Amino acid sequence: MADRPVGLRDVLLLAGACVVVVLGAAILTSFLPANAQEVVFRTPLLIGVLIGGTALALWRIARPRPQAPDASAPARDEAGAEPQDRPTGG
Repeated sequence: MADRPVGLRDVLLLAGACVVVVLGAAILTSFLPANAQEVVFRTPLLIGVLIGGTALALWRIARPRPQAPDASAPARDEAGAEPQDRPTGG
């Protein structure tokens, strides 16, 4: 991931995506049978989903990211030596 500051565009895109997900969940719930809607609305199911989603987001944020290889450093062979220039054969 790029090391750049988060801008207003990024925040607005994420907020829009959240709104779309919530509206999609509401629409999908309306297609459920009445008994299944009762489970969604009358039990702590939504609280569990929110807690799980928050835990997943925090875990991903807290996880250390792998370091990208340094593209400016010359490649090395298995022994750790820098590659030698090959003759052009001309």
